[in-house]
Amino acid sequence: MERKEKLNRIFLILLSLFVVMLGYGILLPTLPYYTERLAIKGNLDTDLINFHIGLLTSIYPFFQLLFVVVWGKLSDKYGRKPIIICGLIGFVIMQLLTGLATSLTMLYVARIFGGIFTSAVIPVSNAYLSDITSEKRRTKIMAWSGVAISSGVIFGPAIGSFLSQTDIHIKYTIGLLHLDRFSVPFLFASLLGLIVLFVVTKWLKNTARVPKFTTQKVSLRFTFTKYFIVLLLLSFVIQFAVTLFETVFSIYGKDELAFNSNQIGIGFMLCGAIMAVLQPVFATYGEKVLSTKKQIALGLFISGLSLIVFPFLNNEFMVYGLIIVFATGVAMVTPNLLSAVSLLSKNNTGRNISIQSSTNSIGQILGPILGTWMLAGSFYYPFIIAGMVVLFAIGLVYYLNQQSRGMNGALLVGQQKKSNDGP
Repeated sequence: MERKEKLNRIFLILLSLFVVMLGYGILLPTLPYYTERLAIKGNLDTDLINFHIGLLTSIYPFFQLLFVVVWGKLSDKYGRKPIIICGLIGFVIMQLLTGLATSLTMLYVARIFGGIFTSAVIPVSNAYLSDITSEKRRTKIMAWSGVAISSGVIFGPAIGSFLSQTDIHIKYTIGLLHLDRFSVPFLFASLLGLIVLFVVTKWLKNTARVPKFTTQKVSLRFTFTKYFIVLLLLSFVIQFAVTLFETVFSIYGKDELAFNSNQIGIGFMLCGAIMAVLQPVFATYGEKVLSTKKQIALGLFISGLSLIVFPFLNNEFMVYGLIIVFATGVAMVTPNLLSAVSLLSKNNTGRNISIQSSTNSIGQILGPILGTWMLAGSFYYPFIIAGMVVLFAIGLVYYLNQQSRGMNGALLVGQQKKSNDGP
């Protein structure tokens, strides 16, 4: 494959990742206010608003969890492109349904639909990137995948908070659908998704299909090694912490710090910006200073400690500063974990990344639910407990290092035996 063609493919995949995460980011600062408006309109108990915010956040990754491995297997069978296209179509429909919702029920339907179809985009896109890059450059390209994802979280909250507070006085109802100023950011996301869908359909080349017998031969042997299980546990912990923080921060900022949606959006923008800038930096230059596992351990320490400190701050600028510290820690962890999973198996990359994505989804399900549940006790509980979980996970990195040494030792013994046996 020529360098120019490879770069074009990488750009289209990163564009797909960006637009999907942009839609995710648009909802972050507006969800508490949007949910509150629909709950009051539907004469629902206002004491349950935080519960609905947590459930609406969790139901999206729950359906991603149910369908992500299915999409991964289909992508191995039919190629990555048609699955990515299906995901983008679902994304466009989800944004339309979200923007035009007139009740919490419709919002739940939109989130469920989006969870089913957008689970086809992120893991399959990462598998596509893995297919067209060498093992040597895998960590770097996965970091750029992280940049695309983080960039969506940078611009999404800014777009969502700005467009939802515009002076556009639109109010129009068509049956069950309702158009007003809260609809504008989601209609913008659906239009952008439609453009990206057209571009990807026209110009992205499909990847080669993985032969069926190859997938069956390798799957069980590589997928559930102890090394892989530890990687999945670490992926779960970091995603649990990140989504708990995202959900609780939006409520904490609204109710405790008296932030408006713009201030909450700035917090999410800072988080996404730091991750977008630092992930490729750590992936490219990090190993010159620290090994991959030491980067993961240090990242867990930084992010865990910052979560514990977070509820003790109430100054706006100190809150933003701690968000930057937290995002720095996460940026050290995520690309290294994704790269490690992608290197496990050459023939089952799509499925392995999908399994990791399923594990991430479990963290994304439990984070918002447990976070909003703990909020009933105190604003301190979700941040401190999540921080402690992240710090305890550092012990898994030590175990990961032991497993890695064992795998390398076994490989070396096998090579020596093969050499002694002769041709």
